[in-house]
Amino acid sequence: VQLVESGGGLVQPGGSLRLSCAASGFTFSSSAMSWFRQAPGKEREVVARINWSGRNTYYADSVKGRFTISRDNAQNTVYLQMNSPKPEDTAVYYCNAATDDMVYWGQGTQVTVSS
Repeated sequence: VQLVESGGGLVQPGGSLRLSCAASGFTFSSSAMSWFRQAPGKEREVVARINWSGRNTYYADSVKGRFTISRDNAQNTVYLQMNSPKPEDTAVYYCNAATDDMVYWGQGTQVTVSS
């Protein structure tokens, strides 16, 4: 199983950034996918979640209205579109896959929001 995140980097407040997570080794199209993040000195927290079909999503209150999670089951990829990021969004962002009996994590990608 592999979850490979990409797209992180330095972004200015108010800008935009899109994270991608390419999945392999499990049945992506039937798995719920999530993005988590962990800032220095803080616990890992869920940012957004999307069900297998993409019809149902969940967002943490802190990102609601700014971030959008989506998926492409043909490409085995999940995305996180980050619009109007704030300095407090700075963290390592992790892709997460939840199958019927297992949970998988990516290695994480750093997102830094700073002017």
